[in-house]
Amino acid sequence: MPKLTKIYTRTGDDGSTGLGSGTRVPKTSPRITAYGTVDELNAQIGVVLSMLIADRLLDPLQRIQNELFHTGADLCRPEDEKDATTGPTIEARHVQALETLIDDLSGQLEPLENFVLPGGTLAASQLHVARTVCRRAERDVVRLAEAEKVGEHVGVYLNRLSDALFVMARFENKIAGESEPLWDSRT
Repeated sequence: MPKLTKIYTRTGDDGSTGLGSGTRVPKTSPRITAYGTVDELNAQIGVVLSMLIADRLLDPLQRIQNELFHTGADLCRPEDEKDATTGPTIEARHVQALETLIDDLSGQLEPLENFVLPGGTLAASQLHVARTVCRRAERDVVRLAEAEKVGEHVGVYLNRLSDALFVMARFENKIAGESEPLWDSRT
């Protein structure tokens, strides 16, 4: 566990930042963009957790926040440097846990017959915001993977997480007794 004794270091004042391996890269690098978006997603989930949400969603969202730190740790260490460094990674078990959550919550919802618009309760709306940030994080990871290797489960995890956030938004609206806003293709 890292011990943070000082919040500012001044080492990034030149526009660079350090990876988990100690290598310095520009703050605009695709790797920094990817895990920066994962960090943004984690903050969005923190907003959801500060709202009144269905009790059933509390533990999974708290677990996901920790897993997003794992994701950031996985992404901040280039694959070819992971043998020399230690840290958490995203594994198949994390993806499986999301699939189990999605199946469980989906089993309690009506089948989709139309596209759902973001909305309903404030918490459900915020879950949709988190979902869209998650999709952006996934795109950032795909872009990074086009240039260099990333952890094999990171992209899959983010893909499943966006699905889970969608289902959680639907579940939150159901528990709150809120109708889901549906897309009207004729407007």
